[in-house]
Amino acid sequence: MAIGLGMPPAPPPVLAPRRKTRQIMVGSVGVGSDHPISVQSMCTTKTHDVNSTLQQIAQLTASGCDMVRVACPRQEDAEALPEIARKANIPVIADIHFQPKYIFAAIDAGCAAVRVNPGNIKEFDGRVKEVAKAAGAAGIPIRIGVNAGSLDKRLMEKYGKATPEALVESALWEASLFEEHGFGDIKISVKHNDPVIMVEAYRQLAAQCDYPLHLGVTEAGPAFQGTIKSAVAFGSLLSEGIGDTIRVSLSAPPAEEIKVGDAILQSLNLRPRKLEIVSCPSCGRAQVDVYRLANEVTAGLEGMEVPLRVAVMGCVVNGPGEAREADLGVASGNGKGQIFVKGEVIKTVPESQIVETLIDEALRIAEESGQTEQDRESGPPVVTVM
Repeated sequence: MAIGLGMPPAPPPVLAPRRKTRQIMVGSVGVGSDHPISVQSMCTTKTHDVNSTLQQIAQLTASGCDMVRVACPRQEDAEALPEIARKANIPVIADIHFQPKYIFAAIDAGCAAVRVNPGNIKEFDGRVKEVAKAAGAAGIPIRIGVNAGSLDKRLMEKYGKATPEALVESALWEASLFEEHGFGDIKISVKHNDPVIMVEAYRQLAAQCDYPLHLGVTEAGPAFQGTIKSAVAFGSLLSEGIGDTIRVSLSAPPAEEIKVGDAILQSLNLRPRKLEIVSCPSCGRAQVDVYRLANEVTAGLEGMEVPLRVAVMGCVVNGPGEAREADLGVASGNGKGQIFVKGEVIKTVPESQIVETLIDEALRIAEESGQTEQDRESGPPVVTVM
């Protein structure tokens, strides 16, 4: 029996159409307005430790990462790039600072793209012609990554600090140098640790060019703070159609960045939604332990990829309505819960059986919709607290 799920139909509504950009290819991943918004992260391993780096890339891939950056600060890192680029199962981007020779090493290594930070690469402007020639011959795009913390000294002197205008001027100046030499496979980022400045910089940049843009709040902070900053900034820009790839920069394991980035895109209907837990925040009306129920249902359904909305509600005010609108839900009260499937009550169970029943019904729906245990990937579901 086919199960009709209650998530938004395809294509789901979005807040604004994507800003039209030129298109580039980062390995097998298309970047630009004709392609889905991609999520990326950066390895925390030493790149020259090839086994550890490839292992972390595999973990990121399993988390849903579309492309990954690796640092290349030393010669031994550059020497490791060919093996990493060859064995990784997602596109590898070399992250280059300080030494321009590593740009050419990354191109020769077969990396899918190169990220350059013009503000701290020695004599970068004078080497653009060589970089453009090498990258163009290899068919490798360049990301011009401007950061508030390493802005070109000339622009710091002109503007006094890393203003939106300074970040945009730096990025467009560098892009113009590449264009002078016939190279246009460019992606740009203008990152700042302040979401307000970052958002304004990207708005100005989007209005002045057609390059695809990589969004990031740099040095966003620990997991909670960084998630809030990134969600606010990305939500503002993506809701205006600005942004083609994203990285959530957290002081946390890289896989956490992918989970947050994926959840942000799902919440804006910019990526197909998976499992969504709708749960109330609890209040004085609650007659069951909503916190425990929501946490246990979330844990029990971890990794489910089916686009399923599950409502875990704790009182009689909003509970029945939310449970009825979800694919699967419970409206709880007086130590028991009414279980809803597709808007219909199928049974009433004691509070002690609510979690088990919801998990069983969710697995049944997943099985009937064609998903098997082998299809389930690791990673927690998206949780929406109401």
